[in-house]
Amino acid sequence: MGWKVYTKTGDKGKTSLIGGTRVPKYDDRIEAYGTIDELNSFTGLLRDQDIDIHYKEVLLEIQKRLFDMESSVAHDRNKQVKKLPEIKEKDINLLETEIDKMDELLPTLTSFILPGGHPVVSYCHICRTVCRRAERLLLKVAEKYPVNENDLKYLNRLSDYFFVLGRKLAKDLNVGETKWEPDK
Repeated sequence: MGWKVYTKTGDKGKTSLIGGTRVPKYDDRIEAYGTIDELNSFTGLLRDQDIDIHYKEVLLEIQKRLFDMESSVAHDRNKQVKKLPEIKEKDINLLETEIDKMDELLPTLTSFILPGGHPVVSYCHICRTVCRRAERLLLKVAEKYPVNENDLKYLNRLSDYFFVLGRKLAKDLNVGETKWEPDK
């Protein structure tokens, strides 16, 4: 028999961290891993689009790492639990390598770019902005609780990845980029 979807243990506004500690559902750690989960969902939506298989494979790898990160953030470090998966330096390196490969094929950035031009590009920007929010929330958590330093690095690099992926997909789709020009 598998897990039940509903447990009824959260009906009074509390939930459990990994390790069993009960916390309010608005706890900073819950906000952070909930936002990482939201990012994971949007990443899945992006992966479901008609894009090159290579990007789909990288996005699937990203989803797995985000799930690892969710468990890390949900872990009450005061409680002993089995070893949880962690973001490693190689995961950060993968993002940097992918960014560099795409960046070599793109024109030099000379101004800010407005999100849009094609739904796929817009999904990249949604992922980028949700990722930035997740990073801010995790930094807030880090002020009170231990946080894996690689989680913060990964989120920082991941938002850059989504930005560059959006530019690359705009080029692949031949939709161009809309530069932001301030009113004079």
